[in-house]
Amino acid sequence: MKILVLNGPNLNLLGLREPDIYGSGTYAALEELIRAAAAEAEVEVEIFQSNHEGVLVDKIQQAYGVFDGIVINPAAYTHTSVAILDALKAVALPAVEVHISDVSKREAFRQISYAGLACCKTYMGLGFEGYRQAILHLKDLLGGKIS
Repeated sequence: MKILVLNGPNLNLLGLREPDIYGSGTYAALEELIRAAAAEAEVEVEIFQSNHEGVLVDKIQQAYGVFDGIVINPAAYTHTSVAILDALKAVALPAVEVHISDVSKREAFRQISYAGLACCKTYMGLGFEGYRQAILHLKDLLGGKIS
């Protein structure tokens, strides 16, 4: 099974960016956790981060026929990007949305998730652990299917 893990804008600044909200773990530490979780689940994983909406859309489109599922933290694009929603719907791969913080307890403008409309599950407020849970959920959902 192959899973694409996509991270949106400013996640590359983890550890520096608002540690009271996102914690003190760095992006490198997040990547390490994701790789360890994938190894534990015996799935292949590719991790990708971009601050650019169109690049994320391109990566989602390129996932078709290559990956079995997507874990996505669209970050700020969660609340603004119909393009990411449409790309997720177009490729129709099982997708799980992840947010390090609990966006349901944050500003009013963060209460809508366009990307989440195309996702089968959302993990929020679990910190980095949400990524592990998302990988395990996809493995369970896909029944260990191999590409």
